[in-house]
Amino acid sequence: MEDYAKELEASFRSIKEGDIITGTVIAVNEEEAVLDLQYYAQGIIKAEDMSGDPGFNILEDVKVGDEIEATVVKTDDGEGNIKLSKKEAVQVLAWDILKGYMAENKNIQVKISEIVKAGAVAFVEGIRGFIPASQLSLTYVEDLEPWLGRELEVRVITVDEEKNKLVLSAKVIEKERAVEDINHKISMLVPGSILEGVVESLMPYGAFVSLPDGLSGLVHISQISQKRIKKPSEVLTVGDKVKVKVLNTNDNKISLSIKAVEENSEADEMEAHQAAEYSSKEEATTSLGDLFKNLKF
Repeated sequence: MEDYAKELEASFRSIKEGDIITGTVIAVNEEEAVLDLQYYAQGIIKAEDMSGDPGFNILEDVKVGDEIEATVVKTDDGEGNIKLSKKEAVQVLAWDILKGYMAENKNIQVKISEIVKAGAVAFVEGIRGFIPASQLSLTYVEDLEPWLGRELEVRVITVDEEKNKLVLSAKVIEKERAVEDINHKISMLVPGSILEGVVESLMPYGAFVSLPDGLSGLVHISQISQKRIKKPSEVLTVGDKVKVKVLNTNDNKISLSIKAVEENSEADEMEAHQAAEYSSKEEATTSLGDLFKNLKF
């Protein structure tokens, strides 16, 4: 009954040239793939009509059981089969998929298949994509050749179907991850902590200090010195090693103070001095007591 139902459905089905239909692969060889279309005729996709990717291999990339969307090229190839092209279907469907990838900020795994002037080439959904050298990594890439054949996680940053233009970037993903890593390190800082750093730049409003773990914080001009200054360069020079106190890490920005460290140091010195005085008085009192204790009246 099930077979009869399929035959009945197939008898009412109409397939015409230009249609995009789905079939299941039932056989594969070096020259072609054979598809079950749930129709009276089988579908045939020649190897050259499978993909525009130069790295595509029909025996490795197509398996029995795979479902494939393809465009009807001819309803009869001369041998009673329906001639199909996955490559043509990809051209129609892929651009919408790629637009979706860009809208979702979807990360895609690709393999670099070619090195060209100023960048590299990788295929996504059968479409040739360009990765500019400046978008391969966070760091500057001078020699592109070692990148050939490398697998890379990228994101679609430009889709233009009319100009057949697809641009990819690995840099945007790396940049996001670097920011996440920095923000995590910042979140681990405890306000009130004393750190050592190096003055990396001076601005009219304060000084930026390089900290351990690749972090950087700002010492506002009001937090540089206990005395009033008009500009940071009056007391600081780029390259100076300084001790700073973490004031806060609001909005993933590190606010620092040199003045607070100096105030702490002065307070500590005062406490130490008072403790020393108290200790000396206690010893003197104890000694005088001991002296009177031995006297008899």
